Amino acid sequence: MALTLLDSLSLPGDAQKANEDAFALGSAGAVVLDGATGLGEPLLPGTSDAAWIARFGARRLMAHLDGGLSGPLAVDAALRDAAHSFAGLARRSPQATWEMPFASMMFCVEVPGGIEALWFGDCAAVIAAPDQQMQIVGEALQAKEAERERVALLAARSGIAPTSGPGRAEFLPALREARNRVNTRDGYFLFGPDEAALGRARLCRLQLPKGTRILLASDGFLALVSDYGRYDLEGLILCAGEGLAGLGAELRAIEAADPDGKAFPRFKRSDDATALFFQLD
Repeated sequence: MALTLLDSLSLPGDAQKANEDAFALGSAGAVVLDGATGLGEPLLPGTSDAAWIARFGARRLMAHLDGGLSGPLAVDAALRDAAHSFAGLARRSPQATWEMPFASMMFCVEVPGGIEALWFGDCAAVIAAPDQQMQIVGEALQAKEAERERVALLAARSGIAPTSGPGRAEFLPALREARNRVNTRDGYFLFGPDEAALGRARLCRLQLPKGTRILLASDGFLALVSDYGRYDLEGLILCAGEGLAGLGAELRAIEAADPDGKAFPRFKRSDDATALFFQLD
């Protein structure tokens, strides 16, 4: 089988800032990465370390896949590449894990009879196979519920709007503490310039027929389901078939109507939102 692009969309959360999502599609694989918002001054050239790791990861994952590596080996090779490149580019060594760039990832690789999905963090794959029940791969929905609760708690303690942003001094200590647990046994694993994540990508293999449609998405796009309750998975796939641009416009309209995050608690008024829609042919 081969992967055929149906549509793609990547919207920055703020038109004045870098889009920290990235995606790529080849004949044998597809990936979406969502860079974790930086919690301090960037260590790399450019304005956003998070954008760098997302774009770097997308390029290297597809290059290793095109070079003949399996999905798991491509992930580990790209992690090593990131560690090497970061060490060469960084202005100084990070003093704590929270200073390092990380990204969530959903990477789908074509294998005989279906796909292999590998992921870190809260990107997800929504899968619509002919004559099968809709399914979602990844922990995006559970992660977003936990994040909503954390945002609401921190905002209430600080007496500021939830959408004040993760860079607010009132939020930073808690966010940095959580980021310091990345790629540790007591925390969670993300894609980044850290070989502690080698072999740690979550993996599942799915037998899927030709004609299966797959939507890879960052959590900013999946907010239509997880945060705003506008769609269920079936409705999201149905509307994706009519064009992702319309879903993007609807997402931004919902957020514009709740600028302070009172109805839908979140750290940013709008997050970067990326979706990649393709079919197995």
